[in-house]
Amino acid sequence: MPGLLGKKIGMTSVFSADGKNVPCTVIEVGPCVVTQVKTVEKDGYAALQLGFEDKKEKHTTRPEQGHFKKAGVTPKRHLAEFKGFDGEYNLGDTIAVDFFSESDFVDIVGTSKGKGYQGVVKRHGFGGVGQATHGQHNRLRKPGSIGACSYPAKVFKGMRMAGQMGNERVTVQNLQVIKVIPDHNLLMIKGSVPGSKGSIVLIEK
Repeated sequence: MPGLLGKKIGMTSVFSADGKNVPCTVIEVGPCVVTQVKTVEKDGYAALQLGFEDKKEKHTTRPEQGHFKKAGVTPKRHLAEFKGFDGEYNLGDTIAVDFFSESDFVDIVGTSKGKGYQGVVKRHGFGGVGQATHGQHNRLRKPGSIGACSYPAKVFKGMRMAGQMGNERVTVQNLQVIKVIPDHNLLMIKGSVPGSKGSIVLIEK
């Protein structure tokens, strides 16, 4: 799907036409610059590589410097590929937030907040306090029994256990665009999107 790169600013709320208070997320979208145009003849598929946010040349590797110099753009901090753009785009073209319009529905991809190492009660919603299932006796927030008998004599893959929670690539689909503010490159999305403030997200149309 075609889309753009953006940065999550935070959350706020607006009033709809019928007076309802609607929570929404503010995202700074673009402007994104075309850093590479991939074609079926040369690369086997058609796509646009977009760059977002400038970075200093001293923080850019030599191969990256050559890549950006070929495109005729300043070094960019974040790159992503998108397919399905309508129209012709050339190296160095800029795509701004007005690519989206109000009442559009978009998918947003981001990295969820990391919550560290968590137990089964918080991570998977086990009963915990007051429960005595899974072979549990007096350990109120422990997983309890996890194995079978002498057969299969192992713990199956995918068993819900304690571990790292969050810090995963998450896609939220069909979020409505509430408002587009081209003067400040801002997009207001109904509801919440994955990631912390300042994190990079992909907005796909």
